[in-house]
Amino acid sequence: MSRARAFPIEGVLLLYLLSYLPNVIATKLITSVPHAGLGRPLTGLETLPASLIVSMVTTYTFIWLARWHRDAHSVRLGTIRLPRPTRYTLVSGIGTAFILFTVPLSFTIPHVSIPFMQLLMRGDILVIAPLVDFVFGRRVRWWSWVALALVLVALLVTLGARGGLKLPPIAILTVILYTLGYFIRLTVMNKVSKTGEQASVRRYFVEEKVIALPLAVAALAAISATGISGGHDELRWGFVSVWSDSSLPWLIFIGLTLTVISVFSIVILLDPHENAYCVPLERAASLIAGVGGALILAWIWGLQGPHPTELIGAGILIAAVMLLSVAPRLTRQTRPALAEPA
Repeated sequence: MSRARAFPIEGVLLLYLLSYLPNVIATKLITSVPHAGLGRPLTGLETLPASLIVSMVTTYTFIWLARWHRDAHSVRLGTIRLPRPTRYTLVSGIGTAFILFTVPLSFTIPHVSIPFMQLLMRGDILVIAPLVDFVFGRRVRWWSWVALALVLVALLVTLGARGGLKLPPIAILTVILYTLGYFIRLTVMNKVSKTGEQASVRRYFVEEKVIALPLAVAALAAISATGISGGHDELRWGFVSVWSDSSLPWLIFIGLTLTVISVFSIVILLDPHENAYCVPLERAASLIAGVGGALILAWIWGLQGPHPTELIGAGILIAAVMLLSVAPRLTRQTRPALAEPA
């Protein structure tokens, strides 16, 4: 059986981390340093439309050039063959749309650190992962439970030092939509595509993104219109004025890295291991990228660095990742030895 990766999942994880780090830095920097024309930093609602539109264009270009669209279900319009989602990937695309705009938005919320938002969002997902495994009868091994416990400890330590949540409405909405999106996505993945086969990964990626990317842009516009974080001026600037602004190269870079991140992410999450193994790996790597990005921003650009307890939380998550990487290999090495006669 052909697999979607030619080297271990940890190798894909490293590429995911290396592509996520510059995305975090660029996103936080452009929303923290005053804009020359506006006299203030750009808001998330001003930066997200362009970056998501760029990501949509580059993702569709990648799908076409890599010929991944050939593995997707399709519909013909005359002589043109266009990919189409099934009812399952349609639902997954809706969940992914929530993730696509809430993740970059979480980097831009004023007075809320990147590591804290990521700990909060990743903690919710790591609770959901083994529950999804249970629902689909997938075995959850001991190292996955221990890693989950470590992540929960990291979350509790950080929340305790902060004195609770105390988040602005846009941050609360971000966490809720992100968690809902991941629950939908993981459920559908286990239903239709968590086998590790190359064609299955390509098909899922194409059918999901056909729906998720345009829907994410539309959802961002809808949230902006409610006035929960900004107003019509920010929305108009983000969708219209940005294309002639000096910040556009930064936003193009953010959109490009979003595309790269999404490719590595789908390979990790659709690995045939249980969700309680794959999800902590993928989520912890993004958290490490967030903490690393915050430290680099503090050292080089003088932005506020992570709180010490947030660094402790990140250290606990690194321990969880090491456990998830080492324990399965040690188990496989000891089984043949135990099976040999004395």
